[in-house]
Amino acid sequence: MIGHCLVVDDDAEIRTTLTAYLEGFGWRVSAAADGQAMRQLLALARPDVIVLDLMLPGEDGLALLRWLGRQPDAPPVLMLTARGDTMSRVVGLELGADDYLAKPFEPRELVARLQALVRRATKGQAGGVADDTRLLRFGRWRFDRMTRQLISAEDVGIALSSAEFRLLAAFVQRPGRVLSRDQLIELTRAPGVEVNDRSIDLAVSRLRAKLGDTAREPALIRTVRGEGYLFDAEVTAC
Repeated sequence: MIGHCLVVDDDAEIRTTLTAYLEGFGWRVSAAADGQAMRQLLALARPDVIVLDLMLPGEDGLALLRWLGRQPDAPPVLMLTARGDTMSRVVGLELGADDYLAKPFEPRELVARLQALVRRATKGQAGGVADDTRLLRFGRWRFDRMTRQLISAEDVGIALSSAEFRLLAAFVQRPGRVLSRDQLIELTRAPGVEVNDRSIDLAVSRLRAKLGDTAREPALIRTVRGEGYLFDAEVTAC
């Protein structure tokens, strides 16, 4: 058995379909139609991951995310959103969701994302590092979030542009996780600054150059074809 997944969705057909599909891949699945049922199931057993629909009647998914964020040892959450519902995705990520999928989605992609969430949680990386940690270490680098600098093993500081800083900040909070360009746009957007797929690719290219990475043989920022980018490093607080 791969793990235990709790599916929270008010659509009975989706609950049934996802339960059957996930069980076919070796998951144990619990299902809830609303927040009350979710809490009852969580009181009985802690799942390894939660699939949470944001469009729930009564207490919606965002309210449940807030509640989960206050619980000790809460499992990672993958939220389901309506396609094009950008604001809910942004708010959900800010409230602590670990990943998202827009409906309709390919079930095999859901399985892959859930497996990745469980692997990271098992390694203690599900939440990355604390948001207020100033100095982080990965590979041979240190990252000073106060001065917005990369610091090499030789103690040489390398300044980052605003776009590079926001991109690296997004990566170090989510190591080992595939981030789509849409996710990176939402995570790196700044007031008054237009961000698109091309600007993300350019920022990745420039950040790679400063890290000594290359697109052909990347050591830190890997391109996942058709998916996005993955920051392949263990991130720790200095």
